[in-house]
Amino acid sequence: MAEAEPRWQGRPATGRAAPASEGRRHRVLVVDDDAHVRTTMGRMLRSFGHEVEVAGEGREGLAKLELGVDLVLLDADMPGLDGFDVTERIRANPAFADLPIVMITGLNGRAARLRAIEAGVNDFITKPPDLTELRLRTTWLLRMKAAADRLRDHERELETQVLARTAALRLALERSAAAERDTHRAHLDSIRRLVVATGYRDHETAMHIERIGCYAGLIAARLKLPSEQREIVRHAAPLHDIGKIGVVDAILRKPGPLDDTERRIMQQHTVIGASILEGSLSAVLRAGAEICLTHHERWDGGGYPRRLAGTAIPVFGRICAVPDVFDALISDRPYRAALPLDTVFEMIEAERGRQFDPAVVDAFLADRREVAAIRETLMAADRVTGATPPAGAMA
Repeated sequence: MAEAEPRWQGRPATGRAAPASEGRRHRVLVVDDDAHVRTTMGRMLRSFGHEVEVAGEGREGLAKLELGVDLVLLDADMPGLDGFDVTERIRANPAFADLPIVMITGLNGRAARLRAIEAGVNDFITKPPDLTELRLRTTWLLRMKAAADRLRDHERELETQVLARTAALRLALERSAAAERDTHRAHLDSIRRLVVATGYRDHETAMHIERIGCYAGLIAARLKLPSEQREIVRHAAPLHDIGKIGVVDAILRKPGPLDDTERRIMQQHTVIGASILEGSLSAVLRAGAEICLTHHERWDGGGYPRRLAGTAIPVFGRICAVPDVFDALISDRPYRAALPLDTVFEMIEAERGRQFDPAVVDAFLADRREVAAIRETLMAADRVTGATPPAGAMA
């Protein structure tokens, strides 16, 4: 009589039990070196409606696991690999971690049973097996296995759904972030173009505007302002003189020094600029309004338009005051040539605690080589693009 039925075709080679809803019989593997036991156990299991695979020794049993079994009935005492060795090897394979194993044994000693449990056995049946006991124990274990498989399948389905939804959310967030970046870049580009356009009224160059922003960003970084504020002041600083759009050409473009009346009119560019930018939804434009109004205030209180002093001057205004004067002094004017860089550094340092916030001056002069590098890079670009230097820009 053959010890094993023909292999079931199309069955997955895993240790997973299929749920009862799949409408198939469970497959049970009997591993025993006694042919009579294999035959008897096979007959009993088939009477329960199960498919049966048999193996005469441990290595054959391990190989037949790949046929896809739902339960293993395993003899404890076999030549070669005994039941304990086979159990340990089964449990070492993650694919069979939950496969029910029942040890068929005549061993009643406590030590042997503890060893079997430690190896990973789920239950015991004493030789010779009782038909009712075998049916109850196998039915219970197969139901437990089927329930565990259904739960695991559900978890896998949930994981798949979560992964899919996470991927969709990540894609949506990436698209949203890209759109936000594009919007932000377009916003900053619009601001820069506005500044460049208004600069044409007094012949300001694009690179002068760029230098003011770079110097302001450098100072903000050295003052260890939060990164968001550094970014804001970097882009808002070039707006400092936008109010000059409201000053008449006769004063704005006068080639020589201004008289007292003209100077007072010129000084109104601070208020005009603030009124243009204030109340905006843009953080950059709101900062620009603050800078317009306060970048000509002095640390000692002698500035304009409100004669603020010390820390009453907003920090963005205190920051922008230094690069505004610095860049004017190192640039050519109709009434004078650009001053030497070292001379300008000394002039800025001399105004520490008078015209300028001491901390801002210290931050600006902390590494003069870096300031000089910014100046050289952007002035070189300025020479390429070219523009007529401004008149009255120091007002």
